[in-house]
Amino acid sequence: MKRMYSLIAAALMLVVFTGAKAQQTWSLQKCIDYALENNIQIKQQALNSEYYSNQHNQAKFNRLPNLNAGFQNNMNYGRTIGSDNTYLDINSNSTSGSLSSNVTLWNGFTLKNSIKMAEMDLRASLEEMQKAKDDIMLNIAASYLEILFADELLIVTEDLLKITQLQIDRTGKLVEAGSLAKGSLLEIEAQYAREELNVVNAQNRVQLAYLSLYQFLELPSTESFKIEKPVLPEISANMSMLNSMDVFKNAVQIRPAVKGAEFKLESARKQLLIAKGNLLPTLTFGGNYYNFYNNKYTTFRGAKIEFSDQLKSNERFGFGATLNIPIFNRYQAQTGVSNAQIQVENTELQLQSTKNLLRKDIEQAYTNALAAFKRYVANQKAVVSSKEAFRYTEEKFNVGMINSVEYNQVKNNLTNAQSNLLQAKYEYIFRTKILDFYNGQPIDL
Repeated sequence: MKRMYSLIAAALMLVVFTGAKAQQTWSLQKCIDYALENNIQIKQQALNSEYYSNQHNQAKFNRLPNLNAGFQNNMNYGRTIGSDNTYLDINSNSTSGSLSSNVTLWNGFTLKNSIKMAEMDLRASLEEMQKAKDDIMLNIAASYLEILFADELLIVTEDLLKITQLQIDRTGKLVEAGSLAKGSLLEIEAQYAREELNVVNAQNRVQLAYLSLYQFLELPSTESFKIEKPVLPEISANMSMLNSMDVFKNAVQIRPAVKGAEFKLESARKQLLIAKGNLLPTLTFGGNYYNFYNNKYTTFRGAKIEFSDQLKSNERFGFGATLNIPIFNRYQAQTGVSNAQIQVENTELQLQSTKNLLRKDIEQAYTNALAAFKRYVANQKAVVSSKEAFRYTEEKFNVGMINSVEYNQVKNNLTNAQSNLLQAKYEYIFRTKILDFYNGQPIDL
């Protein structure tokens, strides 16, 4: 018996724990924060930015002198040159070493322009990462609002189903009393079945909306949670929106897609300067050191020359400047300039295309928001009228003045009006949030 109580207690604790886990609620900001930390595309963009950061550092390091060391050990058999520059028929072992260094003094400013180009590439990659974050935030906001809409739509369908159930009860009593024909009851029951299907469809819509959000968060559907339901702003007839052109004028200055395209254009212009620099002379300065040791080197008297003495006598070093003047290189430099100019022009077109796309997105969001606002105002009136019509129709149906077909028609009109009102409401909220986002405001509900 004691063991049974322990098992029951463990089972109850498991149920409580599972229920508590299922009751977790996530706010919109928590969803966004989680996605920004775990989204694979953003992680890839971060790695891409690290790559360009390394390229930028390397471009700066290229201004430094280089330093290289070399060592060589040879086993010599047969005729070998001796310390007195005569050939001897002996076997010997020789070791040599060298150090060399050079630095570019001037190369047509290609080093300077390479640093600036790498910096522009890095800044462009950072803007692309921010754009990826912005896209994720907008997608999550859309999914979040879709869940809120689906939840409200489910409540509407469930409430209408409850009304139909009450009407079935009333109609059944009237049929039993002989006040109504049985066909009226059958028609109401058929309406109940159709509304049950609407409830199921609404439940499925909620589940699909959650699934979409889980996928944007890179979460498996088993890691379920409920979203926090915020207090949404009231939509009134006197509300106003920012003009689309005003939003665009601000957005074109701050949106990462445009800024990234501008940095890419600057990078292409620096690449053009680098290509032109390849037509100019290059001046470098360098130095080297060399030494040599042979284990069979001897003096004129046959005494072995010691290692330290050989290092003193065999060392040599030098310094010098080199001026390289390109005269003819099969038109490679000229072709490079031409290709770089083409790339500049192509990048300018890409920048303009990015601005045009941003303008179109803002204009579309503004037009959709305005249309949704007008639909919302119109549907508000439609819902008020439909509710009053349904109330009046229900009273007439209860006393047998109209049949069930007319009653269901009026009820369906109310359902459609309420659904259209919800759609317009969330469409307006989402589009205005997009406009605010383009205008530099964070997404919040």
